[in-house]
Amino acid sequence: MKVTEKCDVYSFGVLALEVIMGKQVGDFISPISPSSDDANTLLKDVLDQRLPPPTPQVKDELITIARVAIECRNSHPQSRPTMQKVSQVLSSQMHFPINNQILHSNNVLID
Repeated sequence: MKVTEKCDVYSFGVLALEVIMGKQVGDFISPISPSSDDANTLLKDVLDQRLPPPTPQVKDELITIARVAIECRNSHPQSRPTMQKVSQVLSSQMHFPINNQILHSNNVLID
């Protein structure tokens, strides 16, 4: 197996799903396709059941993350998105709250 950027993309997909699921992914998530029409089923299948139900906004963001993560785990490396594309999709979909107590100075976080 040749190590390429697509290996990193796959690893990102695994990590993202493990965070959402709260456990190791394993192979059982493979049957879920990124083109699944029922986003609620997709989210219900992967969301960590120990967490309270997400708000509608967070639910939409989790669906986006799960779909991207599943695309990253495509069995054909050439069909996986690039990390740049993953970053663009996630950046355009996420609504991060601003914490006024954290200042950004020279790329260093300061309390």
